[in-house]
Order: sequence, then structure tokens, then C-alpha cells
Amino acid sequence: MANTTLTRTFGTPSSTKTGTFSFWLKNLSSAGGGVFNNYGDANNRAILYISNSQIDYFDAATSTSISGTPQYRDPNGWYHVVLRIDTTQSSANDRTRVYVNGALQEATYGHTYNLNENSYMFTAGTPFVIGRDNSSGGSGDHLNAVISHFHYCDGQSYAPTVFGSVDSVTGEWQINTAPSMTMGNQGFTILKDGNTITDQSANSNNFSLGSGTLTKTEDNPSNVFATMNPLSKSLTNVVLSKGNTIVRNDANANGNVLGTIALGNGKYYWETYRHGGGNTGLGITLASVDGSNHTAVHASKVQYYQDGYIYQTGLGLSNINTGVTYGDTDIIGVSVDTENGTIKFYKNGALVNNSSQTNSVFTLAQNELIPFWYVENGGELRSNFGNGYFGTTAVSSAGTNASGNGIFEYNVQPTDATAISTKGLNL
Repeated sequence: MANTTLTRTFGTPSSTKTGTFSFWLKNLSSAGGGVFNNYGDANNRAILYISNSQIDYFDAATSTSISGTPQYRDPNGWYHVVLRIDTTQSSANDRTRVYVNGALQEATYGHTYNLNENSYMFTAGTPFVIGRDNSSGGSGDHLNAVISHFHYCDGQSYAPTVFGSVDSVTGEWQINTAPSMTMGNQGFTILKDGNTITDQSANSNNFSLGSGTLTKTEDNPSNVFATMNPLSKSLTNVVLSKGNTIVRNDANANGNVLGTIALGNGKYYWETYRHGGGNTGLGITLASVDGSNHTAVHASKVQYYQDGYIYQTGLGLSNINTGVTYGDTDIIGVSVDTENGTIKFYKNGALVNNSSQTNSVFTLAQNELIPFWYVENGGELRSNFGNGYFGTTAVSSAGTNASGNGIFEYNVQPTDATAISTKGLNL
């Protein structure tokens, strides 16, 4: 959510002892931040937050403290999180439980709630904030993640199986898009199938936009889209933002980052907007390379550089001088066909001259390919993998897309190509 916060003030709850929160998160980076909290003052607040890719819970009013031990570092996957509070339970450790993808989280407990103790999380009359630790105005307390399908069930203690289930074929935890649940007085459902903060339950417990921009994303628990990979970049100076769709490097040093999803056997399309000057390039490399090793990435690449050259290294191909440079505000489309072994670049919707190269090295039978981006000296690139946004800027007028998978600025090329997403890999 970056700098985005959502707020409302609770009225009288059905219970001050029992409640369940269920939501999906993507990009639990080490930067962390507050997921949601109810805040009165420094001594009267309760918060669920991310710290070092771990999920922790703290209630200052009761000194309750739970620190999750696993680290959730997958930048591509969505995590389903359930916070289940029920202080009527006889076992102390059952009074506050956190589940991730259906499994009870391993945790280190400080003081747990006393039997039948009130939780400050359910207090009426104080601000309930999603997307930031409300105890401080610092931007570092904002949540660096994407949220979807957020439910609060007031007065109910629900298991995660109400909201998700195991796929019988893949064994993966999957979303229940229409869970059967009792909401209670203050319960709500928001961010379901879109970016609406109007309560979609019968309660009309609507939220307000407290700060930032509420950006809709096509990326969701049912169809995971590629992003840039914070675990596969060459420098600490390479900074990712906006749900890992923007990369920037202000250092005078080679910086690159790989994508999160390798290309399968098919046809794929994505777009990148150049912003802010510096040196930039983009294209494909081998999925087998270590993204933190700049030399390895550039030893096997096809890269369209800002000077108009397509640099082809380590693949038995020659460099191409297209004569078509690009600069700030230009949008570069990349089209890769692993079935026929071609890669093409488009500048603002127009095919770049001489940018089609056919060679067996591009076929899936020999190599899995993955997108990558190069930035240096203030270079910044903003990629649209099908969400319809470059950062928080929406496409001005969506092009045609026969697959229906993803929203792009220009017409998808070729017409039967698709976005790089879990659905796209199986079209």
C-alpha cells in the first residue's frame, strides 16, 4: 500500500473479547510496516504488523505480545493471513492465534491475554487504521505490501478454513471468494474483487481514504502477476517500490533486477515506462542466472538499451543498431514468443526496426527465459505487467488484448500473447 491508509472509527462491538480478521497480502518485504491497528495512545493500542518479513501482534493495553518466527519472503506469492482473537479460550496460547495459508504460525509468546480479558483491538471510538502503524506519522511505518479480500468478523472466532481451502490437485492454499460468515456489529468486507473501501457486507461499515492513492490491481490471489524480484537484484542501491513494479538506481554502478516469473511455453507481453533520466535497458536473460550477479546476468541477455542498440550477449547473436533511441515518458513493449523463438521490442506501440531475432536458443526446450531491467545513474523504469498501471499512473487508454488477461497501454503483440501471470502460464 506504500503510503496509502484506510480509516474508520469503530462503534460498539458485538464482543470485546472475540473477533477474526482475514486478508491476503503480497510483498511482505523486510521493510515491513503496520498492517492494521486500533489506536488510542501509546499505552492503549493494538497492532498487527510486519517486521523483517515476520508477522507480529502487540496489544499495549494488556502487554500481549506474539512474535512470528517464520519469514515470509516470497515476493511473488499471495499469503492468506488470519488473526483469531478469543480470550474466552482456556489455553492461553489459543487466545491469540495467527494462521498463514491455513497453518497455525509458529510463534514466540510474551504475555498472552488473560482469560476473558478485553482486547484493545475491539475498542470503540478510536481510529482503526489499515496500512500503517498509527502510533507514529513516519512514512517508515506504512505497510509495504498489497492487500486483498479483507474481512473482519466481530464476535466470531473462525478457523482459516472459512476463508480458504487446499486445492485437491495442486495442494496449494486457495481463496474462498464467498465465505459464509457472521459479521457482528462492526464487521466488514472491503477490497474484494477490486479497490472498493465501501463495506460489501450488509453492515455498511465503510472506510475512508486516510492518505495516499488507492490503486486497483489485476494481481490477486486467484491470478498472480509477475513483478520485479527484490531477492534477485545486483545492488542495495537498486530500490524497488509500488508493489515491486518500479526500479530505480541513483548510484554510478551497474544495477539490474530480474522478474519473479519465468516464461513458459507460449507468447508473452509486458510494458515498461522510462522515468527520471539516467541509464536504462530492458529485455530478457536466463532464469537460471543469479540476479545478484550483474556479470552473470549480462553474460546471457537480449537487452534494448536507451541508445537504440539491442545488445545480444552470450547467445550466439550479434548486436543490432536499430537507430531508434528512447527516453523519458517513452513506453517500451516487450514481446517474447518461446514457441517460435522470437523477441520484439515496441516503442510507444510501434515495432522497433530490426528488432525481430529468431534463434533456437530462445526456445523453452533449451532455456527458460525471464524479464530483467537495467538501471544506473538515476535510471528509473516502471513496469506494467498487466495491472493497467505504471506505478500509480493508470494507462491512458487501454489497447486491445485478445486473451483478456491484463490491461496494457498499447495493443498486445502478437494478438494471441498474454500477460506473465499464473493464469497466463496456463492459457
